[in-house]
Amino acid sequence: MAAHAHESNTKRIWIVLAILSVITAVEVVLGIYKPEALHLSSVLGTSLLNWLFIILTIVKAYYITWAFMHMEGEKTWFRRSVVWTAVFLICYLVTLVLIEGGYLFDTLAPLVKW
Repeated sequence: MAAHAHESNTKRIWIVLAILSVITAVEVVLGIYKPEALHLSSVLGTSLLNWLFIILTIVKAYYITWAFMHMEGEKTWFRRSVVWTAVFLICYLVTLVLIEGGYLFDTLAPLVKW
């Protein structure tokens, strides 16, 4: 048997931590300040701010899958089957939440003071 050299992943872990921290910090800052240009504009049934949160969350989920499930070392077909299945499932669930949320808002608007 050939000896397998162990490589340190410390640098890679710090890079992943930095990228995920920056994305999370952007989400937190946008959630606290809620810029009116993003919050009050409507695109495809919800605000641009909500779409930005959805996209950033999908990017974080993709990067976590890529880094911590070690997808970069797998075969292309396997990477695509894992990652794209998750992406399509997330998009489907987001669509359902937006449709149902819009329905509840329209239905309860006369009854509840938002």
